[in-house]
Amino acid sequence: MIIGSGFGGLAAAIRLGARGYRVTVVEKLDAPGGRAYVHELDGFKFDAGPTIITAPFLLEELWQMCGRSFKEDIDLRPMDPFYRIRFDDGAVFDTNGDADAMRAQVQRFAPGDVAGYDRFIEASEAIFKVGFVELGHVPFTHWQDMAKIVPKMVALRSYRSVYAMVSQYVKDERLRVALSFHPLLIGGNPFTVTSIYSLISFLERHWGVHSAMGGTGAIVNGLVSLIEGQGSELRLKAEVAEITVMNGKATGVKLKDGEQIAADVVVSNADVAWTYKHLLPGIERKHWTDRKLDKAQYSNGLFVWYFGTKRRYEDVKHHSILLGPRYKGLLQDIFNRKVLADDFSLYLHRPTATDPSLAPEGCDTFYVLAPVPHLDADVDWSERAEPYRRAISTYLSDTLLPNLEDELAVSMITTPNDFEQRLCSVKGAGFSLEPVLLQSAWFRPHNKSEEVEHLYMVGAGTHPGAGVPGVISTARVLDTVVPDASVFA
Repeated sequence: MIIGSGFGGLAAAIRLGARGYRVTVVEKLDAPGGRAYVHELDGFKFDAGPTIITAPFLLEELWQMCGRSFKEDIDLRPMDPFYRIRFDDGAVFDTNGDADAMRAQVQRFAPGDVAGYDRFIEASEAIFKVGFVELGHVPFTHWQDMAKIVPKMVALRSYRSVYAMVSQYVKDERLRVALSFHPLLIGGNPFTVTSIYSLISFLERHWGVHSAMGGTGAIVNGLVSLIEGQGSELRLKAEVAEITVMNGKATGVKLKDGEQIAADVVVSNADVAWTYKHLLPGIERKHWTDRKLDKAQYSNGLFVWYFGTKRRYEDVKHHSILLGPRYKGLLQDIFNRKVLADDFSLYLHRPTATDPSLAPEGCDTFYVLAPVPHLDADVDWSERAEPYRRAISTYLSDTLLPNLEDELAVSMITTPNDFEQRLCSVKGAGFSLEPVLLQSAWFRPHNKSEEVEHLYMVGAGTHPGAGVPGVISTARVLDTVVPDASVFA
């Protein structure tokens, strides 16, 4: 039994199916994907969440388990640039996987930082080899598992933040921003999350950044097809009210409509904090109590505006990072002060740069994402959402998308309220628990539940964490901690 059909839940279903389990995936929404849901409006298709595919071998592995070819089913296109970063002064920094091209970009901004940039990439590779290759699929079920890696973590100085690590190698502030923003893609503040996450720079260099033709939703549909091909099933509009437990062991789920479904093993791809706070009523939790979960640090919230335009903006890249006038100060507002600032930094997604079929002919599909505080902030989104959207629209019109308001064909927004209500995310956090050092590896909620036997966790809130590679890797961990199906025969 899998609760939730995000990337973690779908990958878990495939891996368990390959080991002999007959799996049922239950999904609250009317379509699969979770955060990777697809919105369709008047011929425009919008990936709701993840748009960046790195480490495609993780997906290829799932197809191989089912005797199928990922490349025959999914058309992945490499991005070049990975991202176009636009600074507030209008300067542009394009990132890609070409070492010489990247050195040239660095040279253009700060000639004195070229050697330091090379050393940074070497350091990122060293961290990648430990944090991703060695530990990305390893369960941290016991404290001894953590003790074994402490020497390596210390050697890599993982107690530093990503920004502090980058600053050790380059001095130009714009380069420090360009090389340290990646944790924001997984809900972390570059000034506080462990420098383990600087591995993303090398991960992108190593495998590239890709997008799927048909959008990320095409990958979701492909995963569902694999599950059905294994003889397992996906049930939509089936919201779980409770994980049933007997004698300390999970025995299945009870749906909101009262139906009970028995299972030998339950895997929750629902938000981990939500799972513990709401899906285990009557269970005395010793590790993840409400008090501990309430005191935990959560990732930022997300404001996402999806819009389609009546014309094409051919000069806009597939992925753009638009940086505002402040970096550290804005992040402090989001993560520490928890106030909605007047300024913002944005991620702009234009998938029709690669795949025009995602919009009507002659049109463009966009989404623009702004990191914002989660719901601990005193922000009434019913009042603030439209003015905030207007401010973003004005900014985009003044920079990349001239005359935007007049060119709009369709428009919709999501706020942290939607993440809480629709996706059952505690505090409306976009990426569950923030990946600070004391909420990583063994300190993160374990893939094998500490509270209930035969209950397992996948998704952004467990090890190794958020992002498409991280979430798919949470399902890889199950290979080690979930017993074979024959145990229950």
